Amino acid sequence: MSSALKPLVLIVEDEPGIAEMLKYNLEKEGFRAVIAVNGEEAMLVTTEQSPNLILLDWMLPHLSGLEVCRQLRRAPKSKDIPIIMLTARGEESDRVRGLNSGADDYIVKPFSPSELVARVRAVLRRTSPALAEEVLRFADIVMDLASHRVRRDGHDIHLGPTEFRLLRHFMLHPGRVFSREQLLDLVWGHDVYVELRTVDVHIRRLRKALNEGGGEDPIRTVRSAGYAIDTKPS
Repeated sequence: MSSALKPLVLIVEDEPGIAEMLKYNLEKEGFRAVIAVNGEEAMLVTTEQSPNLILLDWMLPHLSGLEVCRQLRRAPKSKDIPIIMLTARGEESDRVRGLNSGADDYIVKPFSPSELVARVRAVLRRTSPALAEEVLRFADIVMDLASHRVRRDGHDIHLGPTEFRLLRHFMLHPGRVFSREQLLDLVWGHDVYVELRTVDVHIRRLRKALNEGGGEDPIRTVRSAGYAIDTKPS
């Protein structure tokens, strides 16, 4: 699977050994992972990279995990991102505080890597079902991630690898507008240098492939903002 198709997990942990252990085990199980060492960095990375899930340590320097969780829940861009709290505090009152601050789950240290990965998968299935599914649907478009096939109104659509990743990203976030910069980061990846106009080229290719049968264009251009997939007219 292309790295751009793997769910991204943000690890917020100030102990390097634990952070690297988490990153290693998540990547071994097919996730992408990025590390933030404090709350401020976590907020910045969340804004820039839109992770699919956040592993958030309770005990962080400067800004506690509870406060970071509250701030993430207040921010429009991160309010729906699932959060799992990691902590050595096992008292029921602490678990309640963590969940009340907006966390979706709570894991008490020490924990096994296999337990953590299982909890991550469970939370993603519950909060972001599309990430756990192999078939995505939007209007008359059906995308089979396992066989790498796309059909529209029952007809096969032939897409190149980049167009496939673009369409998958749009179908995971229907109606949401993404700028060219965001698409470069989220579809091409942070480590790849590509000019902004390259996004427009691949959007045109995606549109041409999707609309060959004469259907309504599902890709909407939002002036000065970017692109989205939805059923509203352009």
